[in-house]
Amino acid sequence: GSAVVFAGATVLIALIGLSFANIPFLTTMGIAASVAVAIAVAIAVTLTPAFLGFVKGRVAGWPRRRKVTRRRRGTSAREDAAALAEAASEADAEPEAEPAPATAHRKKTNPWVKLVTRHPVVTTVSVVALLGALAIPAGSLPLALPNAGMLPEDNEARQSYDLVAEHFGAGANGPLIMTGTIVTSTDPLTLMQDLGDDIATIPGVKEVALATPNRTADTGIVQIVPETAPDDPATAELVRELRSQHDRLLDEYGVDLKVTGFTAVAIDISDRLGGALLPFGIFVVGLSLVLLTIVFRSIWVPLKAAAGYLLSVAAAFGIVALVFEWGVFADALHVSKTGPVISFMPIILMGVLFGLAMDYEVFLVSRMREDYVHLRRARGGRADRATAISAVRSGFTASARVVTAAAVIMFAVFAAFVPEGDINIKPIALGLAAGIAIDAFLVRMTLVPAVMTLLGQHAWWMPRWMHRVLPHFDVEGEAVERELSLKDWPKSDRIAAVAAEDLDLLAYGSTHGGDVDVFAGVTTRVEFGDTVIVTGDPRASRALLLTIAGRLAPTGGRLRVAGHLLPERAAWVRSQVGVALLADADDPLAELARALRGSALIVVIDGLGRLEGQATRDQAAALLRDAAVARRERFDDAHSPLTILASTQHEGSALSLMADAHRAGVHSLALPTRLHTPVPASAEEHA
Repeated sequence: GSAVVFAGATVLIALIGLSFANIPFLTTMGIAASVAVAIAVAIAVTLTPAFLGFVKGRVAGWPRRRKVTRRRRGTSAREDAAALAEAASEADAEPEAEPAPATAHRKKTNPWVKLVTRHPVVTTVSVVALLGALAIPAGSLPLALPNAGMLPEDNEARQSYDLVAEHFGAGANGPLIMTGTIVTSTDPLTLMQDLGDDIATIPGVKEVALATPNRTADTGIVQIVPETAPDDPATAELVRELRSQHDRLLDEYGVDLKVTGFTAVAIDISDRLGGALLPFGIFVVGLSLVLLTIVFRSIWVPLKAAAGYLLSVAAAFGIVALVFEWGVFADALHVSKTGPVISFMPIILMGVLFGLAMDYEVFLVSRMREDYVHLRRARGGRADRATAISAVRSGFTASARVVTAAAVIMFAVFAAFVPEGDINIKPIALGLAAGIAIDAFLVRMTLVPAVMTLLGQHAWWMPRWMHRVLPHFDVEGEAVERELSLKDWPKSDRIAAVAAEDLDLLAYGSTHGGDVDVFAGVTTRVEFGDTVIVTGDPRASRALLLTIAGRLAPTGGRLRVAGHLLPERAAWVRSQVGVALLADADDPLAELARALRGSALIVVIDGLGRLEGQATRDQAAALLRDAAVARRERFDDAHSPLTILASTQHEGSALSLMADAHRAGVHSLALPTRLHTPVPASAEEHA
């Protein structure tokens, strides 16, 4: 479901971005298509699972018949079953060959990614140089709206176009019109004649075919035949020159002239589409950076993805220019005439290729990230270059076939329109086919693993403040998979307030010179109504409480709070667990009162030592008693379900406070008195 939502979001970004062209039909098309995409996403995550629920296991087809091995003579069915059970137990007891669960089933590394990761510098330089060379022709790619001159030579409209150009000049196929109000003129005929003679002297004008007032003599019309064809860049320059003469003609003749006609309108649309490319690119690339940063929890991965997308787009534009402007392979692709391509090609190509490129990026890199996390945990939290490269190879091997299949399908769809398609569709189809092939095979499946190898473990770096601010987005559905696998944990007849097993929190790349175990191997069960006093290093105690409150994500182990699995249900836990950070509060009593206010059944309190003085402690005990009574009355329970987890460095003082608060079921949880640094990553690399 998360992957579907992300894929839909990337397409929505591209479609909504079409409004930057400020062309009504493009905006309408983008909005309508985005609504359709949103509906499709909603159906995929709602109706599709519901329908699958009706058919259940039959959706995968009929199960294959299993061969039944005949029992040995002299053995009973019960003995065979016992033997099978014993064999299964032995298989479960054997250690896995691979350290990471995600990669245990991948025995053979893809030879292509092995080659790429062995020579990352050569690969990166070669791909960038090749794509840069392909992008060079894009600088001279002319854009225009289609006309009859682009049709095949055997088409009657094309033949008429060529005959007009031959006998009357190329500009006769696209005359320009200038109109203006002449209602104040006393001699409109002479005025228009003089105006026509003046315009005829402007460079690029072959002739003024008509300069006359209309029948009511309130509007003047000037018909101009350019020297060049409608799609010639010189004609666009002539339109700009005529408009630049507006103020001079207004001063001399008193006529407010406007340049119009089909040719001028086509030029205006092309200019508007060309001017929209930069803001459109900034919009889609900017939002892609935000989305990918959220998904991959990295700075370099989104930047790499955006740079790869821009390389693919530039190279695709260059290939279109090579064929339709320079004429390379034009005959082989049945291009009837070289010259400008349809103005809508760039923005459509950028939009479609953006959605596909981001999907390919997620297919590949999300699996690399998943394997990196598993490998890192399996190796005791070690973050080194070898771990990162192993994740790149295993992730690529697992997802390369999916990307290849998706790219080949889309390439075949668009490539089919190139040799025999309409002349207006051909450049779009060629650009998309080339862009998809380049992005999938050169950028995502060659450049990406090479760059990821060069970055190593630094590819997954993100500032801590950004990690805290950005929301978590589970694009691969790991959260759902984990919840399903742990649905029966812990085995108990009733829900515990807190259940933890081998809970770990690792501070990666800390200022202590390497990765630091904030706490490790915490196993506990806290029933509703109990009180737990946490002692040990203040930082570890605080981190444990914040992890239980859903403010920090554990790096290992299992944790449920009020039946909700963490970190998957952290949003619910944050809204239902009260937090009192007395160590940071200016007024500890006010902070405690705020946390106990409301109906939260679980409250974590950090820094009980801040409650100094007997009077302060008495008030704190009263607050705890009142909160317990309020919960008991609210839930009509003989025993108050209020659960307290508090940290302190003075266990005796904390126990005394809880006794004054009439707290029963008080337990202690001791954490290490100092943080543990396993081995700095740099030391391992030098070793």
